[in-house]
Amino acid sequence: MNPVRKVGLVGWGAIGRVVGTALAEGRVAGAELVCVVDNRPLGEAAPARQVSLEEALGLCDLVVEAAGQGVVREWGERVLASGTDLLIASSGALTDEDLAKRLLNTGPGRVYFTGGAVGGLDLLQAACSLGPLDEIRLTTTKLPSTLEQPWMDEELLTRMRTATGPVEVMSGTAREVPVKFPKSTNVAASVALAVGDLDAVRVQVVADPAAHRTRHLIEASGPHGSYRFEVAHRPDPDNPATSQVVPYAVLRGLAALAGRSGQIL
Repeated sequence: MNPVRKVGLVGWGAIGRVVGTALAEGRVAGAELVCVVDNRPLGEAAPARQVSLEEALGLCDLVVEAAGQGVVREWGERVLASGTDLLIASSGALTDEDLAKRLLNTGPGRVYFTGGAVGGLDLLQAACSLGPLDEIRLTTTKLPSTLEQPWMDEELLTRMRTATGPVEVMSGTAREVPVKFPKSTNVAASVALAVGDLDAVRVQVVADPAAHRTRHLIEASGPHGSYRFEVAHRPDPDNPATSQVVPYAVLRGLAALAGRSGQIL
């Protein structure tokens, strides 16, 4: 019988609340929420002790990041060096190749990533083991308001705010795009992690006032086959930049790490 994973949760936002509540209610067999780390005083809102990161590392054997890319950059190596495993929701941080290499080479803790709002990554990994894919494209379509960024000029902002149909906001590689949209394009980084090449994945970000569901379309092809995956998610009402399904992808990852029988790997 597998030992119970003692989980420390970093972040009590749209993702963290769902994940933490499910853990506290015992809905993930083999995993127990022992503490929460957040830079805001949570009081009785959190169902477990609120502690500092250092305290958390003494209490848990698995840290779940649900607080954004900055946390991965600031704390990821420290978590792993302590011997604690780390499950990352904000995979966009891994577009920093130096950071990704450091995380993969830091231990004795092990680092894991969730697929977040997209599927098919396991099949892309399998296809890449046969040989490189010739073409990999991701098109992400969201409501204009969720894509606005401080670096945008007035001309682009006006086009987005007055759009009556789809407007291309940016195109580039999976190395370039997530840096510009740190809360909205973790999917691009996840696809790049699956195929092992940030520069091979071409990404297009589209603003559409009719996109009441966030859409991600992955298209890939190579000598051994062609692949197309499309999802359309409801945005989280508390944080429209993320999809409602994301915390459940985190919970699925937790279930796998806790050794739940019958898990699709």
